Amino acid sequence: MENNFFKNSFFLAILFFAGFAQASNAQSPTIISGNIVDAKSKESMPAVTITLVGTTIGTSADNNGHYTISGNGDFSKVKFSFIGYRSVIKEVVPGQSQVVNISMTEDEHLLKEVVVRSGKKIKYRNKGNPAVELIRQVIAHKESNRVENYNYAEYHQYEKMIFALSNLSDKFMQKGIFKNYQFLFRKQDSTDIGGQNLLPIYMEEKLSHNFFRKQPFVKKQYIEASKQVKYDENFVDNQGLSSFFNRMYQDINIYDNNISMLGNQLLSPIADSSPGFYKFFITDTLKDVSPNLIELSFTPRNGTDLLFEGRLYVTMDGNYAVEKAVLSVNKNINLNFVRQMQAILAFETASDGRYHLNQSDLKIEFGLNKKKGGGILGERVVMLSDFIINKPRPSVNYQGPAEVIMPDAENKSDDYWTKNRPDTLKQAESNVYKNIDSLQTIPSFRRTMDIATLVLAGYKSFGKFEVGPLNTFYSFNPIEGFRLRLGGRTTTALSKRYYSEVYGAYGFKDQKWKYFLSGTYSLNNKSIYAFPQSFVRVSYQHDTKIPGQELQFVQESNFLLSFKRGYNDILTYNNVFKFDYVQEFLNHVSYQIGFKKWTQEAAGPDVGGALYYQNSTGGSNNLVRYVKDVQLNFQLRFAPHEKFYQGKLYRTPIPDKYPVYTLRFQQGFKGVLGGQYRYENFTGNITKRFYLSQLGYADVSTEGGYIAGKVPFPLLDIAHANQSYALQIQSYNLMNFQEFVSDHYAAINIDQNFNGFIFNKIPFLEKLKLREIVSYKILWGGIRDQNDPAKHPDLLTFPLRNGAPFTYALNDGPYQEGSIGIGNIFKVLRLDYVTRFNYLNHPEVARHGIRVFVLLQF
Repeated sequence: MENNFFKNSFFLAILFFAGFAQASNAQSPTIISGNIVDAKSKESMPAVTITLVGTTIGTSADNNGHYTISGNGDFSKVKFSFIGYRSVIKEVVPGQSQVVNISMTEDEHLLKEVVVRSGKKIKYRNKGNPAVELIRQVIAHKESNRVENYNYAEYHQYEKMIFALSNLSDKFMQKGIFKNYQFLFRKQDSTDIGGQNLLPIYMEEKLSHNFFRKQPFVKKQYIEASKQVKYDENFVDNQGLSSFFNRMYQDINIYDNNISMLGNQLLSPIADSSPGFYKFFITDTLKDVSPNLIELSFTPRNGTDLLFEGRLYVTMDGNYAVEKAVLSVNKNINLNFVRQMQAILAFETASDGRYHLNQSDLKIEFGLNKKKGGGILGERVVMLSDFIINKPRPSVNYQGPAEVIMPDAENKSDDYWTKNRPDTLKQAESNVYKNIDSLQTIPSFRRTMDIATLVLAGYKSFGKFEVGPLNTFYSFNPIEGFRLRLGGRTTTALSKRYYSEVYGAYGFKDQKWKYFLSGTYSLNNKSIYAFPQSFVRVSYQHDTKIPGQELQFVQESNFLLSFKRGYNDILTYNNVFKFDYVQEFLNHVSYQIGFKKWTQEAAGPDVGGALYYQNSTGGSNNLVRYVKDVQLNFQLRFAPHEKFYQGKLYRTPIPDKYPVYTLRFQQGFKGVLGGQYRYENFTGNITKRFYLSQLGYADVSTEGGYIAGKVPFPLLDIAHANQSYALQIQSYNLMNFQEFVSDHYAAINIDQNFNGFIFNKIPFLEKLKLREIVSYKILWGGIRDQNDPAKHPDLLTFPLRNGAPFTYALNDGPYQEGSIGIGNIFKVLRLDYVTRFNYLNHPEVARHGIRVFVLLQF
């Protein structure tokens, strides 16, 4: 037995050493590593695909362009490929560890359109076209390839956005004004988007942890670090600037039917209806990668439509997923100011073998002239890492607003960014933050910004106090005659918590002074113009007002609004004391609580006006000098995902697909501080932009109100009329001032912009890049018996002009008006032909009119 043991042991030892010898003689694994850079810029290239030719072994370069790949077998070549670049194949020595560094050059050929020829031109058809059959398979598999198909997903995300003045000539750089600014300029290859000379003017970075849950749906982003170029708050709203740029450069989801870009929506090449708008061509087959890929090129059927052109790389593993995509637009597209645009999307596999976005790079160059001259180049890079699927997290991770900024996000050190930033900044990019800080200390730059602020915002800063707005210094109307006004307000240079504003005005015809004074205290130690707002304000105003005029982003004293059609003699003198408390939250819910003591006096015949207050108590007409109102008011507003730019005067919303809800309530008091009327006023409003793909978009606003109680007509709802020649979207442009009053009403306003869908298809007209617009407005309303002065003599009667009334109830159905417009005239003007459909028997009615609107849009 013992002999058997030694024999068996000896035999096993012989087998072991024999196997070891055989293994030693076998070929060692081939290990290849190195770095990949762009041949022109010498910058690292992440997400490049590396494959061992003749095998199914592959990998991708990391965020620093470094890669390592290994394998056993009979192969001697390695291939490097990336969308937009020429593939590179290198010889390697099998069985050895080796370093192979690669420089990749751009493939300057981007397909415009492929024409197949066999002696004659073949007409493009969808039927029987293998490219169309392939894209239909991609469309059919869209839902299964979306991240939203997972029950749970999470990942870390890095975003970098940078803007620069582009295509600057050497002569421009040598101008005397830039003598002290040479350190700001950046050089790049002249063939790159933006030209050779760039001047960076803005940059921001974000690091975030993102969570997705399918049921119930939640998509949430925790911003862990944020860094941004900061300009002087007296010149620029930095927060609004960031919101505006992020709205322009939104995430590109190739699987969405429509892709948002520059405030427009472009039809995705894999939208459900894309075969009807795009031409598709199979231009290459990549069989040396796993899974095999088909290069699918596409171009618009109509070159002026809001569509992309470019290439898709589709996996041939039965999933029909997009592995890579190159998107651009042609020069004829009806998109203002865009010279060049390129988006590169790269996808990688998750743990289940399905593809998800790994990196996107969007570049757009803008210019007033599409062919030459200086412009602006913007780039947004997004990198995803640590992608985890179907791993639920505690419910607290999914609660609250969609975006949460961590308390110390803006205070991260340079070391933190160096360690956590997945990509190394280019030398020119790393200097942007400190360069802009240095720039703002140069006196000539500050003088330039000061002049720009005066011209664009209307304010001249004197450090702790600024004077303006400029366009209100002079105006005129039939009641006041020539009106001069001078005012200003404090700035953050004086205090971030205390603000005051004041103006004085004088009318040379009515010989009356007007004035305004307010004081504001910030409760969150931020500027009262910074989001989220939290402040209390006390104000007192003695000034004129046109009843029922609702102005958008402009003041009544604006010089240009002095020019009006028809009678402009309906004004009131107002004494208004207000106390307001405003509170906003990060989820864009806000509320406002206020107290208002308001005394109105009609600017009647004594000063040349038509408006007067009187009742017929006792069978005779009794003049009433004042209408006194004391009220508490409350407003609740919800604007999910709202983006806006905070100007010097107004917060200007950046239109998006999300609705805005507003509820208002006013409680009037009788016998309190002189108040004459007890009533309750309820108002609700919903506004929303509906994107309609190739048919453009529709801005829809609905509003309704109800007044419970007995009140005179100055306290009823006065329909928002517009008698200026400027188009006002939310007002009735052919209604006269104070023409209609109601104690209950409902309104719908539809403004449909077709974005050139029709004009783009008309020969010669398509070259003008015009856009067609249709608008329709309808207002229902009425006055109940208790508020009808004909049935209650103690109420104020409707006033008369030349013996005829000019204030009415909507007794004969709803008021209606519509318009047909042409937009994008010279890229900035909209011209509308407006028609009023009913109530045409009222005095001084304009049945038709031409209105103009100035709007800068892409």
